[in-house]
Amino acid sequence: MTETTLLSAGDIRRIIDENAARILREVKDIERFAIVGVQTRGVELANRIRAKIEELSGKKIDSGVLDITFYRDDLATRGVLPVIKETRIEFNISNRTILLVDDVIFTGRTTKAAIETLMSFGRPRAIRLFVLVDRGNRELPLQPDYCGHKIETGLEDRVKVLLEPIDRVEDMVMLSRP
Repeated sequence: MTETTLLSAGDIRRIIDENAARILREVKDIERFAIVGVQTRGVELANRIRAKIEELSGKKIDSGVLDITFYRDDLATRGVLPVIKETRIEFNISNRTILLVDDVIFTGRTTKAAIETLMSFGRPRAIRLFVLVDRGNRELPLQPDYCGHKIETGLEDRVKVLLEPIDRVEDMVMLSRP
């Protein structure tokens, strides 16, 4: 197994800063905008994006946390009991633009589950997707609106996002190839 560093802590900081500024420019109505992070690392990335947008705009941005466990289409085939994490959306998502944040997009199935979970809370005006890494190999017609790093990977490759508050190591993204 060979390991390569795809993104350093500085790269991740730059990606957050640049995308937060772009998102703020493109959001038509900041008052009707909210950010929702997909458990686990998507939540941390969402918090960082929210903090940067708040810093740039001077406005408070509603945010939430999404656990997609019960919406996964592979729940019956995984062979292990899932760990249920927190879902917390304490605002009305209806008629809002929601930025859905996740760490990696691969087949698109996690994103589909996240959209289904989110839609159970109401009907947003629009859902936009930010991912830190797009590793290709999509099985569903889903593409991120905002992406930090795009790389073509093999099905056996692994992309691991490490974020300091969760993993207790410096932020980085690693690619492992057999």
